[in-house]
Amino acid sequence: MRVGIAWTVALEGLMPRPVRVEARVTHGLPGFTVIGGPSGDTGERVRAALAAVGHGVGQVKVLVNLAPADVRKRGARFDLPIAVAVLRSLAVIDEGEDTLIGELSLAGEVRGVSGVLPSLLPDGALGGRAAATSPPTPRGVGSDAVVVPWANRHEARLAGDRVVVGIRTLRDYVDIATGTTRPERITLPEGLPEPAEVPDLADVAGQPEARRALEVAASGGHHLLMIGPPGAGKSMLARRLPGILPPLTATEALVAASVRSLAGRTRGLTRLESMAPFAAPHHSASTAALLGGGSGLARPGAVSDAAHGVLFLDELFEWSRRTLDALREPMEEGVVRLARAHGTVTYPASFLLVAASNPCPCGPARGGCRCPGNEVARYRARLTGPLADRFDLAPLIQPVPATALAGGAGGEPSSAVAARVRAARAWAADRGHGPNATAPAAVVRQTADSDALDVLVRAVQRGRLSARGFDRALRVARTCADLAGRPRIHEEDAHEAVGHRARLDQTWEQAA
Repeated sequence: MRVGIAWTVALEGLMPRPVRVEARVTHGLPGFTVIGGPSGDTGERVRAALAAVGHGVGQVKVLVNLAPADVRKRGARFDLPIAVAVLRSLAVIDEGEDTLIGELSLAGEVRGVSGVLPSLLPDGALGGRAAATSPPTPRGVGSDAVVVPWANRHEARLAGDRVVVGIRTLRDYVDIATGTTRPERITLPEGLPEPAEVPDLADVAGQPEARRALEVAASGGHHLLMIGPPGAGKSMLARRLPGILPPLTATEALVAASVRSLAGRTRGLTRLESMAPFAAPHHSASTAALLGGGSGLARPGAVSDAAHGVLFLDELFEWSRRTLDALREPMEEGVVRLARAHGTVTYPASFLLVAASNPCPCGPARGGCRCPGNEVARYRARLTGPLADRFDLAPLIQPVPATALAGGAGGEPSSAVAARVRAARAWAADRGHGPNATAPAAVVRQTADSDALDVLVRAVQRGRLSARGFDRALRVARTCADLAGRPRIHEEDAHEAVGHRARLDQTWEQAA
């Protein structure tokens, strides 16, 4: 019998790799062997699915090869293309060049899988390609078509302008390929989705300095550290940050959705989310859970879940010191590279870090800190100097006055703050770069007055800023000037930037 061919996709991180599936059905010792592929149970699952749709291969020898063999293949997404390759070898259906992804049940049903969106992205899609309108419905399964489980049909439509065929069973594919039925037209629902409910800054009572720091952080993409007593509103402030961040661009939304797709969290997805993602892993999370990990090829972690959004680390001093230090490279580079036995993958990790913690293990208690000095030192030592130096903002967090609580009046709503953030980001965009936190220091320095630079130089001379801290404070000053609508950095902007760093020193001394 002839060799049946089908095409599918394997994922190396978020990178799609085309895979050619070859199947030969011959006489010989009955068996179903898959080489170059995933786990050994794939053959038995496909055999049962074929029998369920009336094309059993029980008394013949079936050999399936997935090429190239050196591409790591994981999961049950290869069931459908293997079954189609066998059907083509049996001459049940004609040859084709469509791309197939899907898991099969023993009854021949096609189940949804993870990673459909990044699997179908064309070259350069993460550089800004947007989904197009649906092309005409083909009579059969065309060479440019992608065949996916019905549960993944909308997700596949977001990946580009190819024909998407969603099927519920293997029998559906056979009927479409033989011309018995026509595939259903897959279109995205019309209208805008319901906006996600985001906590509003108006709910936060008091904390004017922290609110200002939150606005500066959102405007410039600066990392934020909040140390203060329990119940002062640190977590409330952090969870309201996505509501004042600018909407994601098309590319950023595609990246964020691709990470969620790889984790299997996009079932029912019909639109790319414009709201910045928010990830808040528990302080007991391992380094692998935070950065990504696993056997074979590493899976994305919380830093990738927060790509182009907010990574919130609550109870910062409860985290493992080793885990926290592992954040330093992703914070600088915007990506995380994970090397495992089967290869190295790169995931996006451009996030805004917000950390919060009590100043000492006891809270402190209402009557004041009762912790021994050495206990406090061990507690805060989990945040090392190099990582602390990467925080640009450290507002003073104090207990909320009883009068503010009784009055029930919060500050400005998120909508008013978000408008100023968008205006400040527009200033940065006009200068030809992204958020100020990642802008070239040389470019930012050209927009600073000499008096402003003198303020930062004196801070370095007094030991208040390191060399890295000088550049980071300069970028914060640039953000403060943008919020004020000034084309150049003034002395007052530099003083505010150094003041935020001074707060970091003060909270550090309080914790000590």
